[in-house]
Amino acid sequence: MVLALAVLLTAVARSADKHLVIIAGKPSHGPLDHEFRAGSLLLQKSFKGFPGLSVEVHTNGWVQNPSALERADAVLIYADGGGGHPAIQGDHLQQIEKLIKRGAGFACAHYGVEILKTNGGPQFQEWIGGFYEHAYSVNPMWKPDFNAFPTHAITQGVKPFSVTDEWYFNMRWRPGMKGVTPILVAKPSDQVRDGPYVYPKGPYPHIQEAKGRDEVMMWAIVREDGGRGFGFTGGHRHLNWGNDNYRKVFLNALVWLAKVEVPPAGVGSKVSEEELMENLDPKQGSRPAVRSTAPAAPKKP
Repeated sequence: MVLALAVLLTAVARSADKHLVIIAGKPSHGPLDHEFRAGSLLLQKSFKGFPGLSVEVHTNGWVQNPSALERADAVLIYADGGGGHPAIQGDHLQQIEKLIKRGAGFACAHYGVEILKTNGGPQFQEWIGGFYEHAYSVNPMWKPDFNAFPTHAITQGVKPFSVTDEWYFNMRWRPGMKGVTPILVAKPSDQVRDGPYVYPKGPYPHIQEAKGRDEVMMWAIVREDGGRGFGFTGGHRHLNWGNDNYRKVFLNALVWLAKVEVPPAGVGSKVSEEELMENLDPKQGSRPAVRSTAPAAPKKP
C-alpha cells in the first residue's frame, strides 16, 4: 500500500513537471562552432536532477513529431537562422503560433535569433521582443565584459564574466523596446564597431555612429498574454558552455521560460572538459584543443 502510494505520488509529481523542448539545428560550420546538437544535449544533461522541469532534445532542425510541441511548456530553437530558419520552413511558424497562443514560452539562441524581416520578423518581435535583421544588426567576434546585471530571475547567482564569442547586437526591437528587459549588456569598443564583422564584413555607418552606446546581447520579455520569451546572441563557440556564468545565465533563462522557479543562487551545474567534447557533429577539419573552462575575470568598468 505504502509502495503503491509512493509510486502514485511520483507519477503525479512528474506529470506536474514543466516540459522544455530544445530544437537543435543541423550540422553547421567547422569543428567546435555551431555545435547545436552537442550544446543542446549538454544543456539537457545540466538539468539532470533539477526539480520541476523535464527536458527533451530534438535534433536536425525540428521535432520528430508535432505532438512534442503540443505538450511543451517552453521551446528553445538553437540552430542556423536567416532564410533557412527552422521556424519558417513549411508550417512550422503556425505550429509555434499554436503553442504561443496557449501561453507557452519561446526562445532562440545565436543564429536562431536571425529571421527574415518579412517572414518571421514580426512574429519574433511579438514572441521574443526582437530579432537579428540582416544588414541592420551586426555579428562581430568580440569579448564583452558583463559586469552588472538587472534584478531578474535569469540573473540569480550570475557573477561578472567575459568570453569571446560572436555576440550579435543592434537587434530590430519592438517599437520602443516595449516589454523588453535587457539581461546581458556591454559597451562595444570603437574598434568592434568599425569591424570587420563576421559577415558581411561591414562596417555599417549606423553602427559606427552609435559609438559609446551600450548594447544588448541577451534579453527577456513577458508577453501581454503572460507567456515568456528570450533571445541570446552568443552560442557560436561551443567551448564557451564550459564557462560557469555563461552557462548559468542560459540555464536560468530556460527555467524561467518554462515558468519554473529559479533557485536564489541560480541553476547549479558542472561541466568537464570531457563532457564538452561529447556528441560533437562529424565535421571536416581538426578540433581545437579544449582550453580551461574557468571563468575569465572581466575588466573593471
